[in-house]
This record gives sequence, structure tokens and C-alpha cells, in this order.
Amino acid sequence: MSGTRAAPPSPAVRTLRPGLVLVGILLVAANLRASITVVGPLLGEVRDDLALSAAASSALVSLPLVCFAVFSPVAPAIAHRLGHERTLGLSLAVLALGIVTRSLPWAPLLWVGTVLLGLAIATMNVLLPALLKRDFPRDAGRLTGVYSAVQSGAAAAASGLAVPVAGVVVGAWRGAFGVWAGLALVGLGVFAPQLVRRATAAPGRGPARPGEPLAPSGPARPGTGDPAPTPSSPPAARSPQRSPGHSPWRAPLAWQVTLFMGLQSTLFYCVLTWWPSIEQTHGASTAAAGLHQGLMQVCGIAGSLLAAALLHRSQEDQRLLATLLVPLPALAVVGELAAPGLAIVWNVLLGLGTGGLIVLALALFGLRTRHHREAAALSGMAQSVGYLLAAAGPPVLGALHDATHGWTVPLLVLLGLQAVQLVAARLASRPRFVDAGRAVAPTHT
Repeated sequence: MSGTRAAPPSPAVRTLRPGLVLVGILLVAANLRASITVVGPLLGEVRDDLALSAAASSALVSLPLVCFAVFSPVAPAIAHRLGHERTLGLSLAVLALGIVTRSLPWAPLLWVGTVLLGLAIATMNVLLPALLKRDFPRDAGRLTGVYSAVQSGAAAAASGLAVPVAGVVVGAWRGAFGVWAGLALVGLGVFAPQLVRRATAAPGRGPARPGEPLAPSGPARPGTGDPAPTPSSPPAARSPQRSPGHSPWRAPLAWQVTLFMGLQSTLFYCVLTWWPSIEQTHGASTAAAGLHQGLMQVCGIAGSLLAAALLHRSQEDQRLLATLLVPLPALAVVGELAAPGLAIVWNVLLGLGTGGLIVLALALFGLRTRHHREAAALSGMAQSVGYLLAAAGPPVLGALHDATHGWTVPLLVLLGLQAVQLVAARLASRPRFVDAGRAVAPTHT
């Protein structure tokens, strides 16, 4: 009997509870947007205090997106060297450092801190979908919606609390920026137990879907990254799976996922930047436009959760979900052109659509790949190109407004982009894998 009993895991690889792993992931997600959305409501104070030009103010808002685009392709290589958990922990520490640096009373540090937090968030953006792919393969779509909702909720809270907090803390806008370093440190504290483990593995649920590789020996142990030992398991079976060598940059399916990611990001940031101005041009007051944007963000949380529930029912083919989601913001654009008096309706549709589309885009990184390292590589590629498009979107839309002296042409361009997005979304949602480009026939075990 003693020859068949598995040895207990060493402390270096002992398991973590899946619940603790998930809480750590959600706290990482809470840090993805809060330090960015806090800037908008206080931008006027920042401009007045530092005598920034309009161009410099716009650059301050766009700089994190440029960092996302530049650093996203590098994040998978760093994670491959350090491990996903340690890279995420380091990113949280850099994020806290960047937030504090941005809040210090020396103007150049505003830009240095913004770059640091942009690099940190870029890394977390790329690695979280891959981590869910590895740790919770069967629930990755649903949990993507949950973490996207947490991300949106924290972003909305940061935006809504920015002005009140600036009125009561020392340093006004600097203090309101700096308090969000606390959220990064809380996330790092909860995530810390995972940093001493080699990796975190799926809690023994088998592959996410047909075609996904199984662990080489028995069910995986949560919190170790290794398969559970079995009587016949040779030592080599405890090694991590080899990293696939296929580059997503050469795969047509990867470019379809990337185009979809880029277009949905462009839509979101164009709406976030210009929709209140569009409504005011059509007769809404400043206060009403602000309330409508808050409503849109709340509906974005609902859209994230709805998309997650639908993704859980469509593990292989997501074309129907894509066809349902893309028309929602398109209808909002048409509605704003044709009946701007129904602004509340259009903001609800925008929120539901953009909230659901980001969940679908993030989930495709895992659904279109077989291995979590492939998911990280696809995530890096799609977010790099995607955020490059997103950073260009608002300035281009603003230039069209200035050239045409109105919002009709920019809105028509935005509508045309939604038509392209629908095609890209349906192509990216087919039941194929990036490494093969072939349709995968469903099988059941």
C-alpha cells in the first residue's frame, strides 16, 4: 500500500483554494480602470493647476492607451519568464508606484506616473484572460463577465467619487488620484499567497471544450500548476505542459479576433470621450449628459453579466451572441441621429452593447486557443493593435467634427465601423483555433 500512496505535496507547491484564487483575480480586475477613469472628472482642475494646453490634456487621457498598445506584446514574454502570478503581483506593485508618483507635486512626475500605471495595466489586461483560461477553463467565459463587471464597477466608482474625494482630501486632485494606490495594495495583499506558488491550475474540471489538452496525469491541483500525482505518474509528468510555438501574428483567425477587439475598443473610447458632447449638441444639459453617462456605465455592468451568462451556454460557437450584441450600439447611434430626445434609451443600449462586447472580445482569447500561453500571446497581439486603434479613434472623430461643424458625419462613420465590427465578430466567433484555423467538430466525453 505504501508503494501506491502519493506523497503529500511540498510546501512550495501546496494547493490554494479556488475561491481565494478567484478573489485575487477579481481584485486585480478592480484595478484595471479606476486609476484611468478618475482623471476625466478632475481634468479641468489639473489643467488649471498645471497650466496644461488642450493638446496636453488630451495626451494625458490617451497616454495609458498608447502604453497598452506598446507594452501588450511584451507581457506574455515576461510572464513566460517570471510566471503569471509573479508578473501580475509585480504589475500591482508598479501600478501602486505609478499612482503615487503621478500624485506627487512635481509636474514631470504626472507623466512618469501615468506611463508606469499604463505599463502595469497593460500587463494585467493581457494576462488575466490567460490566467482564467488556465485556472478555470470550463468557466472562463462566465468569469470573464464577472471580472469585467467588477472592472466596470470600480471604474464607475472612481469616476463618480473623484470630485467629492478631491474636495475633502489633502492635495485636492492629487489626493483624489493617489487614494487609488490603496486599491492596488489591497489587491497585491490578497494576491500575495499565489506569488510563492509555481502556478495555479484548473480545479480538476477537465478541458474547457473539445480539443483542449488534458493534464498529463490526473486532475490538476488548484494552486500548483502541476497535475495531481497518481500511482503511475512518472516524475516527468509533473512538468508543466510545453508552450506551443505557433505565433498568432501569422494566423488569419488571430487577426479577426484582433480587428474585433480593436473596433469594440474604438467604439467604447469614442463614446466615453464624445457622447456627452454629442448629447449637449442635440439639446441635453451638461448635468443630464453626465447622468446619462453614469447610466451607461451601470448598464455596461449589466451587459457584462448578461454576456457572461450567454457565453456559458455557447462554449464552442459564439456567432449568435456576436450577432445579438453588435447591433445594440449601432441602434443607439441611429437613435441619437433620428430621435435624440430618447437619450436615456440610447444610453441603455450603448451600455448593454459595450459591456457585452468587451466580455466577448476578452473571452475569445481563451476560446480560440488551446493553451493558456497561446491565449496570452493572442491577448497581447489583440490588445496591442486594438488599443492603438482605440487611441486614434477619439481624435479622428473630433477632427471630423471640427471639419464638418457637426456630429452627423462622425456618427455615420461610427455606424459604418459597427458594420465592419459585425463581420469581424462573426468571423472571430466561429468554432476554430488560432493554431490550426480549422473548424473543430464538437465531441462529447
